[in-house]
Amino acid sequence: MPKMKTKRAAAKRFKLTGTGKLKRNKAYKRHILTKKSPKTKRNLRKSTLVDESNVKNMKTILPYM
Repeated sequence: MPKMKTKRAAAKRFKLTGTGKLKRNKAYKRHILTKKSPKTKRNLRKSTLVDESNVKNMKTILPYM
């Protein structure tokens, strides 16, 4: 069986934590920032974990992570 290919777009966007969970950055921080409050923008800076419902799909996209 040949090697599985990693989806490079996903590999650039997700990292693995020490416990094996997937870490991602939050969306909505690129433009139209004037109407967003400073608190909202500050919270968007923090990274978060991928939801459990999406982990199975992410494991197929990123087989060697």
